[in-house]
Amino acid sequence: MISESIPTLPILYQDEYLVAVNKPHGLLVHRTSLAVDTDQFAVQILRDQLGQRVYPVHRLDRKTAGVLLFALNEEVNSLMQQQFQNGQVEKTYHAIVRGFTPDSGEIDYPLKRDDGVIQEAFTAFRTLQRTEVPFQTTNHPTSRYSLVELTPTTGRMHQLRKHMAHIMHPIIGDRPHGCNKQNRFFKERFGMETMLLHAHFVAFAHPVTGIPVQIYADLSPAMRNTFELFDFIV
Repeated sequence: MISESIPTLPILYQDEYLVAVNKPHGLLVHRTSLAVDTDQFAVQILRDQLGQRVYPVHRLDRKTAGVLLFALNEEVNSLMQQQFQNGQVEKTYHAIVRGFTPDSGEIDYPLKRDDGVIQEAFTAFRTLQRTEVPFQTTNHPTSRYSLVELTPTTGRMHQLRKHMAHIMHPIIGDRPHGCNKQNRFFKERFGMETMLLHAHFVAFAHPVTGIPVQIYADLSPAMRNTFELFDFIV
């Protein structure tokens, strides 16, 4: 199935060296032979939108929305990628997860790559809000959910998804790491097929000027709708 056209991407920040957009859920960053169900990719959309080549300096999962940063030339791309690799970029995400999470915590849990290599991975989290709603997804008449802020200091593949599943608070809509019962309930009850993970904030020193840059992304429609459903305060 070929996806509907995305004419433009919302620009959050732009200068002559960098541009950041608010990536929607479901949009791949790069063209890939593994995704035969779409012809929409953030790199190509932004290139056509700006009329120039763009270089993604990091990645977001297809199902993750929020801040996605691009460089506008190869030199700046290299400088920004070094900052990401060296842990000099601050990133925070918001996620809606199953259950009541602790007030705060740290997840220091190594992750295995597809090739079998074990990599250190660390995520800090804090709970922003909790709710108990009259949805019966198990034997209990109600269901509990938490809104958490996640701050990874490493950038492993599916790190946040795997870490939240590891502590038994999977992100709603996450497949295959999440809870099948929850995911099926949200799909059947609300028609939701995306994942409730949002790249909320990125901060770094500008690679050319050295000036601090802070970029925030508004909630996606799916996240905002769930906020309203759960009476979470935006």
